[in-house]
Amino acid sequence: MDKDLEGKVFLVTGATEGLGKAAAIAFARRGARIAIVARSPEKGARVAAELRAAGGEVEVCLADLSSLADVRRVADDFAAHHDRLDVLVNNAGAIFLDHALSADGIERTFALNHVGHFALTTRLIGLIAKTKGARVVSTSSLAHRTGELRLPYAVTRDDGRAGFGAYADSKLANVLFTSELALRLGGAGVATSCFHPGYVRSGFGLNNGRVASYFLAIGGALFARTPEKGAETLIWLAASPEAASADGGYYVDCKLASTSARATDARLRADLWRVSEELALRAG
Repeated sequence: MDKDLEGKVFLVTGATEGLGKAAAIAFARRGARIAIVARSPEKGARVAAELRAAGGEVEVCLADLSSLADVRRVADDFAAHHDRLDVLVNNAGAIFLDHALSADGIERTFALNHVGHFALTTRLIGLIAKTKGARVVSTSSLAHRTGELRLPYAVTRDDGRAGFGAYADSKLANVLFTSELALRLGGAGVATSCFHPGYVRSGFGLNNGRVASYFLAIGGALFARTPEKGAETLIWLAASPEAASADGGYYVDCKLASTSARATDARLRADLWRVSEELALRAG
């Protein structure tokens, strides 16, 4: 296989399973140097071994991305040891059916799926901006279309409701963050994009108890895409010449796609950025 990614540095969250792992393996086969963010040392070590076997140079950054202290530590350590970041892949994600707050007082789904990635990206923005041809790719979802993202309610969801509503809000936040990031980086030469991977067979949602996990596992076995299929658009956005000019768009199956009307709300986009900046400064 062509080693067209040799010399390039990738930082990938959510790479220990599912489409994130499939994408990381593809990058490794093409010669990339890959840093993966993993919460579990065991999973991190296992996947790192697989990536090295695929031909990549790999390092593991241990962190819980719902913890802002962990995010800051990982970002600062990465910046201290690297002089470039060609591709940042914001892929880690989950849905928590039961309402709970992170150590920083943020609803868990929103903390992991949006705030952690916002903090990671903005903390590394200087390194990204100085890397010629850099890209930021975030995993969103078709679920963003049902998101309302009422601020500041979405941060804590004080009525105790979480589940799919919180997940949809976080995926809408991914789309809004991507487009606002593109505006703020205008002229810096950084390609920014987000995408819907489809319904992917992975460990997604299996953290929500026996009954929910059972039905999610059955649905995944019957109807879901393979992780490799789900990763196709991610790989294309991260590494193809055609996606080098991506400018804050939302993609489905390697094509620019329309979003919900809410995702085009400029006022909401700016408000989300402001609130996210304030949240990113919190200490748990």
